[in-house]
Amino acid sequence: MSSQIDHLLEENREFTPSPEFAANANGTAELYERAAADREGFWAEQARELLHWHKPFTQTLDWSNPPFAKWFDDGEISVAYNCLDRHVEAGNGDRTAIIFEGEPGDERRISYAELTAEVKKAANALESLGIGHGDRVAIYMPMIPEAAIAMLACARVGAIHSVVFGGFSADSLRSRVDDAAARLVITADGGYRKGRVSALKPAVDMALADRGHGPQETVEHVLVVKRGGNDVEWTEGRDLWWHDVVEAAPAEHEAKAFPAENPLYILYTSGTTGKPKGVVHSSGGYLTQAVFTNKYTLDIHPETDIFWCTADIGWVTGHTYVVYGPLALGATVMMYEGTPDTPHPGRFWELIQKYGITILYTAPTAIRSFMKSGRQIPQQFDLSSLRLLGSVGEPINPEAWMWYREVIGADKTPIVDTWWQTETGATMISPMPGVTATKPGAAQVPVPGITVDVVDENGEPVDNGNGGLLVVTSPWPSMLRGVWGDPERFKETYWAKFADKGYYFAGDGARKDEDGEIWLLGRVDDVMNVAGHRLSTTEIESALVAHESVAEAAVVGAVDEMTGKAVVAFVIIKESYLSQHAPEGLAGQLRLWVGEQIGPIARPRDIYIVSELPKTRSGKIMRRLLRDVADGHEVGDTTTLADTAVMSIISAQVK
Repeated sequence: MSSQIDHLLEENREFTPSPEFAANANGTAELYERAAADREGFWAEQARELLHWHKPFTQTLDWSNPPFAKWFDDGEISVAYNCLDRHVEAGNGDRTAIIFEGEPGDERRISYAELTAEVKKAANALESLGIGHGDRVAIYMPMIPEAAIAMLACARVGAIHSVVFGGFSADSLRSRVDDAAARLVITADGGYRKGRVSALKPAVDMALADRGHGPQETVEHVLVVKRGGNDVEWTEGRDLWWHDVVEAAPAEHEAKAFPAENPLYILYTSGTTGKPKGVVHSSGGYLTQAVFTNKYTLDIHPETDIFWCTADIGWVTGHTYVVYGPLALGATVMMYEGTPDTPHPGRFWELIQKYGITILYTAPTAIRSFMKSGRQIPQQFDLSSLRLLGSVGEPINPEAWMWYREVIGADKTPIVDTWWQTETGATMISPMPGVTATKPGAAQVPVPGITVDVVDENGEPVDNGNGGLLVVTSPWPSMLRGVWGDPERFKETYWAKFADKGYYFAGDGARKDEDGEIWLLGRVDDVMNVAGHRLSTTEIESALVAHESVAEAAVVGAVDEMTGKAVVAFVIIKESYLSQHAPEGLAGQLRLWVGEQIGPIARPRDIYIVSELPKTRSGKIMRRLLRDVADGHEVGDTTTLADTAVMSIISAQVK
């Protein structure tokens, strides 16, 4: 099958950074020049400048056994010391590390000195439970400070943590605990979500129940944070309250240094085989790129910025841009426990106003849901503290990008649209604020020191103006080091397609514009072959959202006797539009609109107006479920959806 992806959507707007922003930005064009002149030397320089090494490294990259990379291999580092102790020793102990607001409205401000003290006690508590270097610890928590404390305590003692998103089922938790052979599970009685307590401890009990095999063989203790006030079942000898164990632990703990390639964490991501893949990240290389991108891509100034990445710590974005990157930089981070629309639809904007948030990093799905509710909601709040906006998680369509800039950014705040993955560990492609003239909907340029390309099926670069497969052509510091316990799966999944060239294939389609800059076209799996044309779902969705009536759209390819695949769209209409227009005839208007915007070949065969789309709790649209509906098949597994009832409603609407 041809890897060429047809490009039909035109977007020509461009926004140059203001002189004021550029003058104060951390990043300059010189970074690109230095990285291009000596890529490995550039990363060695960043590692030395941005981090403290207990034992300095002398070797930057060992690529003698590809695809198994080693960065800064002979150096030793403490991730926890870099995130905590060194800021206190530098006299910044009074600086706020974490601002926390719970969904019910409770607040905590934790300074670097206080966070360091808490992590020291938690590290001592882990060691008292027999947890040490190389042991695996599963963390199944709500979005509360103790989750970050647990992660940092594991790093401090050299244990490998595996954070499991608190919305996952008991079976999902069980498979991850089992695969990693975790000795300890850290959880909470529950966490607040949508106005009520969502229980967590019962799912842990189910996951660890004796079914004749599995994780109960390795887990020795369950450490439980009291958050929701729920009564919980208790297994004597196994279950322990966090406050009992951690508060009783000694206050002093010396951060241990470990080799740079020591695994820091395992993070499980969905696999096509049904068995989750345990992506392994290291310490030194991972932390280098995490800090670098927080400083230069997100332009965090630790002395003055309050940074809010809205991701849950159960996702890689929460690891790199809530915990490790910003804290190693010495920044102040915001943590919010609840959902964006609880207890009212303006909660995000209320928090920005309340705490003076200066940098907001969120997902396109969230932005489009705000568009659906209408600009009148954010306009009720003072958002003037914001100076930079970021987008993460999936391609952002141009209209959502423009809404974000105009409504949230007062038509002047720069936007950095970032492309990266669980596997890459940190941002790989993004504009650099203060340097790059931004284009709505484009990820644009590789981060300094990163080399990517768009290639055809044979691994040859496509010309400007064409689309193909996105690859990373050289090793990078924060790259995954493998799949836990399965090196063959690591090679087969990520490196086999272009093994002769040594390219990492990301699984995403992309195109180069006439300037050679990169636009993401979504997963290659989602590309549709319609009458001989390979069409990106991303571009058709962008065309739909550009219509005044549409807040969100999801496009899939359905089996069609005439064309092989036909375009089928599911759209959510803006509330502001419905208040003034009847929906009758709108599907027909939207079909014509797509034809006008990007050509008749992309015109949807069917358009279904729905009230919601099937999303995971991280905000990703599960298009495979919509494909099931479009093809008339029985809907597949819905257990990872935020609302499992959505597919029943959509199926009924389609029928």
